[in-house]
Amino acid sequence: MKKRLLLCLVCLLTLAAALGGCRGGKSGSSSSITIGIGQDIEESLDPHKMTAAGTKEIFFNVYEGLYKPDCDGNIEPAVASGYEVSEDFLEYTFELRDGVKFHDGSLVTAEDVEYSIRKFAGIDGGTPTMAAFSVITDVAVVDDSHVKVTLSAPSQDLIPSLATVEAAIIPKSNEDPDHVAIGTGPYKYVSHSPMENVIMELNEDYYGEKGYIDEVVFKICTNPDTIAMELNGGSIDMICHLTEAQVNSISEEDYNVLKGSMNLVQAMYLNHNFEPFADGRVRQAMCYAIDEEEVRKFVADPPGEAIGSSIYPNFSKYFDESLVGLYPKDTEKAKELLEEAGYPDGFSFSITVPSNYQQHVDTALAISQQLAEVGITAEVKTVDWDTWLSETYLGRNYEATVIGVDAPTLTASALLSRFVSDADNNFTNYNNPIFDSAYEKASTCMTDEEVELYKACERILAQDAANVYIQDLPEFVAISKDYEGYEFYPMYIIDVSKIKPVEAE
Repeated sequence: MKKRLLLCLVCLLTLAAALGGCRGGKSGSSSSITIGIGQDIEESLDPHKMTAAGTKEIFFNVYEGLYKPDCDGNIEPAVASGYEVSEDFLEYTFELRDGVKFHDGSLVTAEDVEYSIRKFAGIDGGTPTMAAFSVITDVAVVDDSHVKVTLSAPSQDLIPSLATVEAAIIPKSNEDPDHVAIGTGPYKYVSHSPMENVIMELNEDYYGEKGYIDEVVFKICTNPDTIAMELNGGSIDMICHLTEAQVNSISEEDYNVLKGSMNLVQAMYLNHNFEPFADGRVRQAMCYAIDEEEVRKFVADPPGEAIGSSIYPNFSKYFDESLVGLYPKDTEKAKELLEEAGYPDGFSFSITVPSNYQQHVDTALAISQQLAEVGITAEVKTVDWDTWLSETYLGRNYEATVIGVDAPTLTASALLSRFVSDADNNFTNYNNPIFDSAYEKASTCMTDEEVELYKACERILAQDAANVYIQDLPEFVAISKDYEGYEFYPMYIIDVSKIKPVEAE
């Protein structure tokens, strides 16, 4: 009997409710779609303050940087039309695209770009929104169409990182970005009703290819038990991050089900400030105690993809397949390591998991059962999403957690930089000078050697058992047969602009 799964972390339940016919700008009539999402958005609408993958996933449609990714993982010009770089890779001069408008109707200026970069790079105080921006030392307006960015060291990650919500270009004139969302993307932010919905509308002045849907309603659905009911009842038209049980409950007459992968590194992340986890032998013992394949099969059918370290398989050039299976299940080896570390009778700890992502809860339960075989008692504690975000992730007040970490850019640093000892997003408190040195070398390399250097960083994390790596979860998307065009990205993104109503025959 197939077991019931529910939703995964960084998951967002996605698109839904088709209320109209064809879209206005391309066919002359209006349309609306309702999108289910698994968590409410963060309080601040400032893209440079957003931390939750679920919030950034939908605001990808509102905010743009100088560049943006496409569904194949290519980095394409957005607010910028191109750039020139100095021979030493320390000065980038960006040319701005002509005629790009903010959602308030004002034209994007070089001053807006300078202001935004200084803000998200933390030049005038504050913390860079991404590690790649820590090398930005200065930003200057060259003329009305050009902005120069100066770096302290070369960076392979600069351009891909400029294609993220964290690097959004926003108007300098917006005095309250926490509450007023003004971007340049294909959709405009309209309103937010806490724990109810987020509403967006088509940006008719968008410089690029316009969307097909006039109004998008992101309906907040925090109870995974009601998802199939809402789909079958017609209150939402499309949803992502479904479980097998939910897929089996959906009407095949009304919905198409698409399969991809979530592009996450799901692991049991360990707080290295918790005494037992400071000892590498304990961490390795836990890895040997767990049969990762059995956990994956317990959580999903078909199961997710094995990983082995902090890069998922869709990062094909960076993914090191040799790390998969580095710790085959070996109960005796696990017990020997525990005894060497001074825990012959095991120890107890808690795994804190957000309750609205059942796949993570199921993973934690499976891990707990297997750890018991070597004398380790793991209590699974579920908390609501807001508590997990504030206390576990931001507050680092936890012992272990099961979650999926996403990558906002297709760069290895997006997944590896959080393990640098002094990184602001190092929520595991991992501290390894060998890793820090290897990461610095990789992140400043401007040749093809950077791929192997990043793989060396992966190996350090895996061999040091920095965390207990499980999988990249499978992704199921149900979309009403009234709609088509949904595209999977190799990142955690819902691109509403690609979805369109199916024209009546």
